[in-house]
Amino acid sequence: MEQLLQYIWKYRLYIADSLQTTTGAEVDVIDAGQHNTNSGPDFFNAKVKLDGTVWAGNVEIHLRSSDWMRHGHHEDKAYDSVILNVVEVCDAEIVRSNGEIVPQLVLPFPETVREHYRHLVAADSAIPCRNQLGEIDPFLFSSWKNVLLTERLERKTEAIRLLLEQNKQNWEEAFYITLLRSFGMGINSDAFERLARSLPLNFILKHSDSLLQVEAFFFGQAGLLIENPDNAYLQLLQREYRFLQNKFSLNPIEPEAWRFLRLRPANFPHIRLAQTAALYHKMPMLFSKIIQIVKPEEFYTLMAVEPSVYWQTHYDFEAESVKRTKHLGKTALQVALINAVVPMMFAYGMSTGQEELSNRALSLLEEVQGEDNAIVRNWKSAGVSVESAYDSQAVIQLQKEYCDKKKCLYCRIGHRILSRK
Repeated sequence: MEQLLQYIWKYRLYIADSLQTTTGAEVDVIDAGQHNTNSGPDFFNAKVKLDGTVWAGNVEIHLRSSDWMRHGHHEDKAYDSVILNVVEVCDAEIVRSNGEIVPQLVLPFPETVREHYRHLVAADSAIPCRNQLGEIDPFLFSSWKNVLLTERLERKTEAIRLLLEQNKQNWEEAFYITLLRSFGMGINSDAFERLARSLPLNFILKHSDSLLQVEAFFFGQAGLLIENPDNAYLQLLQREYRFLQNKFSLNPIEPEAWRFLRLRPANFPHIRLAQTAALYHKMPMLFSKIIQIVKPEEFYTLMAVEPSVYWQTHYDFEAESVKRTKHLGKTALQVALINAVVPMMFAYGMSTGQEELSNRALSLLEEVQGEDNAIVRNWKSAGVSVESAYDSQAVIQLQKEYCDKKKCLYCRIGHRILSRK
């Protein structure tokens, strides 16, 4: 509840008519201060008038006055600048480290604020405010989605920056790892990322002119090559991988990392790896092509590669299938565009000061159909319009970072609900 009290102070949801300190001094809040989410007092640079005298300094928020001592503030010089301790219950007199008494304010606020908050945090629904969504102004929701999408892309940008630090600022390498992770379609994303990290792109570039060797790299490092194969193609892959493994001192990931349960054959790791091998055989420096994309269709065309002949009649190394050319499907391409291309283009634009690139990344999301997953379907069933990937990425951010964590106090929708009478 201390967070709720901070929220009420920050947004002035208290009853301001007759504020008084516990000793009867009239309180006029001129500036609530800047909310501090790190160590130290809760609000910096506040300005309050106590009995006509203006005080500038910091404000601390507690549920009970005794929390001041329990937290050791009376012995911490960092809290000597506190000009007002705001509480819900005053149960003790408090002092600074030099023994001076700190003024206290028992903050009065409408009971409806507490009731709305309790209702939200106690809700069983994945969307705590589901029943109130119909009351929210569509314009407010639209502007909030813009912020949410930016937050999500900034979070992904931080992950890309970490990748760049780990890979000597090599954007091609960072994109390679990000792209392979997206090819995992969630269920095998971790395995694909582990594979990419265990097989540096630089190794592939040295042998990219040979599709067989690129395939050997991927299948061998994935731990999916069969021992003592009985067909010529597999024997060639085994021979090439042993050569490459010895040359580059490679250690494959364990085959148990891959999941097949409930996967359609077209999404089997073997097919995705064959497609990836064909892609990097055709375009080893893929990221340099990616940042030139303007429309989603350009990306789909760029990624239109065919795996080798063997994979026209196989989904794995053991069972034959009906002959079929196995291009990357539309869903897989959209996932790659949303989760690899857009974040990398956005991050590259931000890093190089090319704002046009970052804006183009946002435009790509607006032109791609929204994702179809449990989160998106739930928001749609609640009456929220999710048409493009721009929308779906925003509601995914909202669900994961606000609803799941019950951070209604930090959500614009939650704020509108809490501040209503």
